[in-house]
Amino acid sequence: MIFDAARTAALELLSPPFRAVFIKTLGLTLLALVALWFGLTSLVEWLALPWLQTVLPGIPSWAGWLGSIVAAIALAFGMALLVAPVTAVIAGLFLDDVAEVVERTDYPSHPAGRAMPALRSMVLAIKFFGVVILGNIVALMLLLVPGINIAAFFIVNGYLLGREFFEFAAMRFRPEEDARVLRRRYAGTVFLSGLVIAAFLAVPLLNLLTPLFAAAMMVHLHKAVSAREAVRSANG
Repeated sequence: MIFDAARTAALELLSPPFRAVFIKTLGLTLLALVALWFGLTSLVEWLALPWLQTVLPGIPSWAGWLGSIVAAIALAFGMALLVAPVTAVIAGLFLDDVAEVVERTDYPSHPAGRAMPALRSMVLAIKFFGVVILGNIVALMLLLVPGINIAAFFIVNGYLLGREFFEFAAMRFRPEEDARVLRRRYAGTVFLSGLVIAAFLAVPLLNLLTPLFAAAMMVHLHKAVSAREAVRSANG
């Protein structure tokens, strides 16, 4: 069930029905990341250079140059941590478009899902931004603990990504509380699916497509889980 959903979602990413959503999301995400990079770079220069000149008057030029390199490396590392939440916020504008394409293409005989209101979508995306930032800070701290390291990244992101994207797919057909109950009932399946998404997130460049892949995958997973629930209800 999980790997079928993942394989189907991956194959669909570059298919013609997805192309418009793909271009819009990727373009806006790249613009946001570039703007964030220049904004953070300007902020570091504005805050750090005057402080260095005050604390270390007459600092040699090579030291300033070295400091710029260190700051650039730190910023690059920080940007790597921000890829997930930034893409989640941008893609939050288009997740319903992705879900509609999947439902229309692969489940034409099923009732169409209900798109969330734009404001609600943004609230969920912003909440997800904060949760993922916090989760990755925790994961970063755990990287310092021997024996945990990279596993922390996958566990934290697997849980968060699986939870948020499954509930998104479920809420197109169910009230919010019912979506949460269903997610808890299939917590193991949702978590394992989140690990697949986290693995996708860990691949450079591909990680920019994570929200689209995750939304498509969770639409398929929710359909499979719903079918299982129908059989379960029919059998009493």
